[in-house]
Amino acid sequence: RFSDLRELGITGLNMRGGDMETILPVAAKEGFEVHSWIWALCHPYGKTMEEHPEWYMINRNRVSCIDKPPYVGYYRWLCPTKPEVQEYMKQRVLNLCKYDGLAAVHLDYIRYPDVILPVNIQPKYNLVQDKEYPEYDFCYCEDCRKAFKEKEGIDPLELEDPPSHIAWNEFRLNSVVQLVNMLADTAHQNGKKISAAVFPTPEIAITLVRQDWPRWNVDEIFPMMYHRDYNEDVEWIGEATLLDVKALKNSKTRLFSGMIIN
Repeated sequence: RFSDLRELGITGLNMRGGDMETILPVAAKEGFEVHSWIWALCHPYGKTMEEHPEWYMINRNRVSCIDKPPYVGYYRWLCPTKPEVQEYMKQRVLNLCKYDGLAAVHLDYIRYPDVILPVNIQPKYNLVQDKEYPEYDFCYCEDCRKAFKEKEGIDPLELEDPPSHIAWNEFRLNSVVQLVNMLADTAHQNGKKISAAVFPTPEIAITLVRQDWPRWNVDEIFPMMYHRDYNEDVEWIGEATLLDVKALKNSKTRLFSGMIIN
């Protein structure tokens, strides 16, 4: 109930699915702000995979994440470089912007698959990820390879050491930055805010999931400071928050530190 949440000091909700037309008027009456929470690039939905398998990421071994998802079965990811994916994501945001009373669209999984898992998650999959292994390194689809070659003059699959190639890493960071900022423009033009869940600090986000979120034009950012995933104590949350505040010092983006409480 909204009253129970208010007693805990909660006045806003990220909602995934549900009957928006029913929920939004009730939330407004109770003084709650509602964000529609969507899985962005992680998109393990049968209809899309069946109709557009070419939209999905391919790893350095040239294997589609549809055929061999990394880590878990739902890790099927859309490629942000593809114009068709960009348009698809734009339409998803536009469809949500039609709801009166919706405050914002919240983007989750707006990144690449983890090329390296957080250190305390790796043992759960019997992994030691001391470098970027090809089966977890995305995306090497035709669109990414063509776009990068047009820009840099070389196919990323022909690079001697793709993980250490600065321009190739920057290309993928930019693919997500450009997608997010396009979606932010779409939301803002339709009177909505846009927010995102991200990895805990800029360095971790860039290194693990190619997520350069300080460059995103979002209204609110929710770094997931799940300290146990990184073998850190609770005090680390404060340290990470300070790093994030510094990263956003010239930005209008509001920062909300996300904590795990179970």
